[in-house]
Amino acid sequence: MPDIKTRNVVKGKVKAIDKSATAAQRMKDAYIRTKRKAENSVCSAEDSPSEYAADRVSEGTGTVLHETYHQLHRQGQKAVSSAKEDISKAKSHFHRERITDPLKKEINVRSYRSSKGTVKTVGHSRKAAKSARRSVKTAEKTAKTTIKTSQQAAKAAQRTAQTAARASHRAAQAARVAAKATVTALKAAVRATVSAVKAIIAATKALISALIAGGWVAVVAIIVICLIGLLVGSCFGIFFSGEDTGTGQTMRTAVQEINQDYEARLDTIKSSTRHDVLEMSGSRAVWPEVLAVYAVKTTTDPDNAQEVASMDDSKKELLKDIFWQMNEISSRVETSTDTVVTETDDGNGHIVQTTTTTNRTTLYIHISHKTADEMADYFRFNADQRKQLAELLAEGNRSMWSAVLYGIGTGDGEIVTVALSQLGNVGGQPYWSWYGFGSRVEWCACFVSWCANECGYIDAGVIPKFAGCGTGVQWFKDRGLWQDRNHEPRPGDIIFFDWNDENGQDGDSDHVGIVEKVENGVVYTVEGNSGDMCQENRYTIGYYEILGFGTPAY
Repeated sequence: MPDIKTRNVVKGKVKAIDKSATAAQRMKDAYIRTKRKAENSVCSAEDSPSEYAADRVSEGTGTVLHETYHQLHRQGQKAVSSAKEDISKAKSHFHRERITDPLKKEINVRSYRSSKGTVKTVGHSRKAAKSARRSVKTAEKTAKTTIKTSQQAAKAAQRTAQTAARASHRAAQAARVAAKATVTALKAAVRATVSAVKAIIAATKALISALIAGGWVAVVAIIVICLIGLLVGSCFGIFFSGEDTGTGQTMRTAVQEINQDYEARLDTIKSSTRHDVLEMSGSRAVWPEVLAVYAVKTTTDPDNAQEVASMDDSKKELLKDIFWQMNEISSRVETSTDTVVTETDDGNGHIVQTTTTTNRTTLYIHISHKTADEMADYFRFNADQRKQLAELLAEGNRSMWSAVLYGIGTGDGEIVTVALSQLGNVGGQPYWSWYGFGSRVEWCACFVSWCANECGYIDAGVIPKFAGCGTGVQWFKDRGLWQDRNHEPRPGDIIFFDWNDENGQDGDSDHVGIVEKVENGVVYTVEGNSGDMCQENRYTIGYYEILGFGTPAY
């Protein structure tokens, strides 16, 4: 009877165990390689860190699980098949052979017991394989759960980041829209303010007409608009400074006081300096320009901005400062020696010449002024301030200055406004040079013509352009617009004078001026070339030096 070979069974078992160990080692090596690869790799620029990490964990874990499962499965199947085959062979030999030899029997018994051990070992291997498969499945489930959780967390983080980014983008876009809307609103507010002020100014022109017509509803509306305009506090508030706001002062009284101060300074120079001849030259800044500079500077002062619709002592001082910054009076005295030859009859039919020497002292007074543009440079006005200044001095606003300066609101008062704004100017250079003369002439008629042109009356055919008083008189007579000296004139009428004595009038006009107003039988006038300057004068109605009046058809 052949011996039962057990070495093959043992060898098979050992090989199965070696292969299991090899599979486990391979699994370990694969895990280490995957781990190192995940640790040493750099994420793609296109993926987020969370997405890259989730992908690497999933990839590495999947690789490990896949290789472990298949290695254990293959090795376990091989071990089980080998063990089954060996057991079957052992049982077959054991039952066929009858063992009589005690030693051989003992060997066979040992072999049988060894085979039973092998079977048990194989059974344990089978259990180990099952346990390994269950561990693999559990690990696989755990890994998949972990991967799924990581992926969900990464996606949630990605969604949160995207939401935050979208919210930030929306917030930035909203901020840009809000900023643009704010700028647009500010520009619209500025335009609306200017438009409202212009509307207020236009409404003021209709106030007197509305009062005469009894339009009380319109008057109330205008008053409300004016109150709103006063609250605006812009430079255009200067057009409402002609009314007393409770301080007892108006722009008109302040201007009159400054005019008196100006004339007093001229009188002081004249009286304090002995002279035989007075020569005056230059011209004074016109009041609308002075007031426009005052309005812009006062309302836009970065340190102490104030409204200009009202007048008080402090604002009057500001106005005086600007007036004297815009006007400068200088004077000088020159003495000359003149030789005079006088011829007389000695009584015997002979002509006797007598030569005498005389000293003559001449007082020269020069008035210089700065324009509104020069003051804008002096005060370093910015673009907005210069724009406001230009708007105040625009042609369309000229009639509004009459209400501010002189309380005149009717159309025929515009020429009075212009004339009064020239008070204090000396020498007449702006007027005779405008007319076309290259040097000084007697300029009273040039002054009247210049004022009429400023109002547009020459182009309209209301007042003629004339440099000789006789020409002006004839123009009004030819059109039936002439009145004699006993006429009670209205503001804006043109007054002509004949300076011959009461009994010797020759009927020719020697001088001309503009009627300012009539009060209590007294005619107040503004005249150019009165003592070589623009001055206010007054006469009683019917005064003998009055030749008559031209009455323009305003």
